Amino acid sequence: MKTLKLRIKDKHIKELNRLSGSVNFVWNYVNALCFEHLKRTGKYFSAYDLNQYTKGSGELLRLHSQTLQAINETHAKARKQFKKAKLNWRTNRPDAKRKTLGWIPFKKSAIKYLHSRKTGKKALKSKIKLSLSKGQKLLIDVFDSYNLSLYQINTLEIVQDSRNRWYACITVKDFPKQVSGKGSVGIDLGLKESATTSNGTKLIIKQTQKWANKLAVAQRAKNKKCVKAIHAKIKNTRLDLIHKFTTKLVKDNALIVVGDVKSRSFTTIGLTQQSV
Repeated sequence: MKTLKLRIKDKHIKELNRLSGSVNFVWNYVNALCFEHLKRTGKYFSAYDLNQYTKGSGELLRLHSQTLQAINETHAKARKQFKKAKLNWRTNRPDAKRKTLGWIPFKKSAIKYLHSRKTGKKALKSKIKLSLSKGQKLLIDVFDSYNLSLYQINTLEIVQDSRNRWYACITVKDFPKQVSGKGSVGIDLGLKESATTSNGTKLIIKQTQKWANKLAVAQRAKNKKCVKAIHAKIKNTRLDLIHKFTTKLVKDNALIVVGDVKSRSFTTIGLTQQSV
């Protein structure tokens, strides 16, 4: 099983915000229903029990029946996992004190990959059709960096980040496997350089210092939008460096050995004892 995260084009934001509001409505209803049932009977509702209460509501909320079932299953699983009688409420109102990021789940029967097209030398854009309530469809365009035509889609969840950008998180079962190289390499973990290979390649993921001045200016100006953008830039740069480093290692080597390093060896006490 593998998960692909693809950016959705911004033209769908309005529709996705509305659908996420419907998902939040179902979640809050199920949350209140489970808590009241627990107070009366001392027993918890299962996902199967919740399906009986939400059955048929998809036509009014423009949600597929499988989406309703996915919400119920996620709620039951989360309540059991965190051992809580009632979970947090979900809301996407702009004036809410604790706004919840959007989330819309879809199961396999409600997902259909349509086609991909080239938008440049390497860039691809793919179109996916999602089933809503009876006869209603949602077509979304995603920036496809994986070429979805090579994968078999299993499930899909549309999620929102703090910058109001939407992503399609797609789980796939069958996917093309990469052929690794025949070399071997050793990796030494460190503090200044996160990792150093035996052939001299270094991984440095500390990026905050490069953006420190711009981040300080934005924080003093209380420009929340700019602060979020800078933090996102730092995070994405760090993830990109790690991804490129690890991908190159896997492609070029069949044997990868990581040094056995204990965190205590990097502490001041450990260094002092070693120097003495």
